Amino acid sequence: MLCGDPGADGLDLCPDCISSLPYNTIACPRCAMPLESTVSRICGACQKTPPIFQSAFALFRYEEPIRHLIHSLKFGARYPCGRLLGSLMAEKLAAIQEKPDAIVPVPLHPGRYRKRGFNQAVEIARTVSRRLDISLDLDSCRRIRATPAQAELPARQRRTNLRNAFSIDAAIEHRHVAVLDDVITTGATVKEMAAALHRAGVARVDVWACARA
Repeated sequence: MLCGDPGADGLDLCPDCISSLPYNTIACPRCAMPLESTVSRICGACQKTPPIFQSAFALFRYEEPIRHLIHSLKFGARYPCGRLLGSLMAEKLAAIQEKPDAIVPVPLHPGRYRKRGFNQAVEIARTVSRRLDISLDLDSCRRIRATPAQAELPARQRRTNLRNAFSIDAAIEHRHVAVLDDVITTGATVKEMAAALHRAGVARVDVWACARA
């Protein structure tokens, strides 16, 4: 997928490319923010204002070539990139002790879905769901407000752009879910979605992402 050499370990990446990926190995367990310290600890921002979700996992830092793979999926409809990213996430997440009842990908507004033709978070989540044998819930959460794309807004506006943007089916039965997205930037999207899930009665929300900015 990157250099053209044969893949290894069932992945479409060669061993050198796999070992050179920007893994987010030292990160805050609450928000997945990359940390400089080698001591695993909660970052200062989460100590001051803990997020509404229980934990966050992002396999990579949002750097090249992960940015290239995500953009190739998101804007180029290269579905093999989604399968690759999902496989890499599932390999790491296989070690988690408490599996969620379901994976809920961050939904697109219907207007944006019609324009793009697919949801990149869903494409990644399909592989994670299959590899980890966790239910994939594509129906319980809907995006009901057509908000501007987060990438087009400054950080301050990102935090308010998604207010009341999600609706959760009142019949949701999951007590523990993992919200899955491609990239966490400010965290505004996953925070708003976690809040909506909690209001619907979900007891625990974890956040899983390919990358953390």
